[in-house]
Amino acid sequence: MQRTQKRYDDTVLILSEILENGYDSPRGHAALVRMNKQHGRFQIPNDEFLYTLSTFIYEPVRWSDRYGWRQVTRHERLASFHFWVEIGRRMGIKDLPDDYDAFERFNRDFEKEHFRYSPDNEAVAVATRNLMLSWVLPKWFWKMGAPFVHALIDDHLLAAVGMKPAPVWLQKIVRGSVRLRGRFVRLLPPRRKPRLLTRIKTPTYPEGYLISDLGTSK
Repeated sequence: MQRTQKRYDDTVLILSEILENGYDSPRGHAALVRMNKQHGRFQIPNDEFLYTLSTFIYEPVRWSDRYGWRQVTRHERLASFHFWVEIGRRMGIKDLPDDYDAFERFNRDFEKEHFRYSPDNEAVAVATRNLMLSWVLPKWFWKMGAPFVHALIDDHLLAAVGMKPAPVWLQKIVRGSVRLRGRFVRLLPPRRKPRLLTRIKTPTYPEGYLISDLGTSK
């Protein structure tokens, strides 16, 4: 994959504009229009749209329940569900479930049916993993750092992207460390100001960005 950092930054910024400003705000609406325009360049099946949308609802909940400083409440789960389903409607996605548990069942069933290895899966996964490693390690150290990333990924996903699971002992160390972080965060005072990703300088846009430029090949 080419320009992995830019692809990452563009995705984060488009979604953050919607999340932080609301889909009815001028900036949120502009970001949603931009996202729809980018998706419109490709023929994406509706079930793939549905599955991708579902990951934004359920994966953060699963991560937080496993590693966060507290469990996600039912109200928080439903708030996320309704927010993302509304985004799905504005994207023109069809057959959106109107029930939290039904959508989660679709998420799980889709993975069981479609998670299979392909070279394209591996190429995307390796590029994404290496991008994450580049944030903290020099390139010559990536090979040694890779198992630490794999230790946080479920086996069924690793198999679908052609990556080897980390040794069990390393999984226990890495996952235990992330859980320990959650316990530490629980002791910290409440955050006084939100951490808005649209206000943070990114590697791709150190001087700021225009929503109309996100997703372009420039």
